[in-house]
Order: sequence, then C-alpha cells, then structure tokens
Amino acid sequence: MTEKDTYKTIETPSKEILFKDKNSKFFGYAFPVLNEDEVKNHLIDLKKKHHSARHWCYAYQIGTDTISFRANDDGEPNNTAGMPIYGQIQSFEVTNILIVVVRYFGGVKLGVGGLINAYKTSAQLALENTSIVEKTINIDYLITFDYKNMNKVMRIIKEKNLEVINQKLELNCQITISVRKKDSNLIFEAFNNVFEVSIRII
Repeated sequence: MTEKDTYKTIETPSKEILFKDKNSKFFGYAFPVLNEDEVKNHLIDLKKKHHSARHWCYAYQIGTDTISFRANDDGEPNNTAGMPIYGQIQSFEVTNILIVVVRYFGGVKLGVGGLINAYKTSAQLALENTSIVEKTINIDYLITFDYKNMNKVMRIIKEKNLEVINQKLELNCQITISVRKKDSNLIFEAFNNVFEVSIRII
C-alpha cells in the first residue's frame, strides 16, 4: 500500500451560518489554521463580534503526519459541543481547520440530545458553506552548491519539473524546493548523487 500523501483542508473561511433551535441561535464558522496562535486569534475576534453570546464552543485539528486536535465545550455539558463539532471535522476528513459555534441561549433548555444535534449541525453547515480542497503533503529541501555547479542543479530541477520556493544565487548558491512526499526519496537521491551538491530537509 502506498503511503497517503494528500490531505483535505480549506483555504478560505466559511460564510457565517445560522442554525436555530427553540429560540437558541447557533452561529457556525470554519477557518483555515496552521497553529494554536491562529486558533486563539479567531476566538478573540469572535468573542468581540458576539460579545453577548453565552458559549463559544470549538474544535480544531492541525497537522498531516502528526495530528494535534482539541475539542472545547466552553461551559456546555460535557461532550455536547466540542466533540460533536470535532466529529464533523473527522467526518469531512479535513485538517488544518478550526470550527467555532457561537450560541445565544434562547431561554429554553435543549437537553443533551438537542445540544449535540445543534452543535453537530452547525459545524456541518459551516463545512458545507466553504470549499474543501485537496493538497499534497510536501517536503522542503535546501540544495546548496557553488555557482559553477549551477547547470547541473538546474538541469535536474527542469527535468523533474520541481517547484522552487526560494533561491539565492550568488557565489554560494542555495535553492529551496518543495517536493511531493511520495517523490521525495527519488528527488533526494537525484541531488545527493551529484558531486559538490548537498541537499537536506528543512
């Protein structure tokens, strides 16, 4: 079995969605995130925007090889908010994503089943209101060489149709390339076998 080297995520935030149940309002949002600082910033923004809401429940998942995730009920009964939201992240098989559901209490208790359904549905609607894209898991390599070996390096880059993300071409040259994970060993060997050229993962 070949190792999976693609993942699904979103590139732009979802449109705000509204789900209502017994006068309670649930506003759902999905954001692309790459780290916990971005998660915190989105939560701060939403707490300003919805400053009179009762709960800001959320779940996020970050990573492709190693996954980190968190589900937060923010004062709702245990596992009635964060986990149903996280369940939708798993169901849609997306990563590098934060979903927040903001609740305004409408005066009528929904009960455990009602809450789970409301948070799950709000998360699902947020995901349906954004475009999910498939990306490849890439490995970045730094290639270092003397200027005189430029042609050798450039020939491989051209032959293999590699994506250059950064280059510094002086006496001492450095080129950063991004390679799809399944091709990474092959590309590493291609450069590693060239005299006076060094390659390493960054």
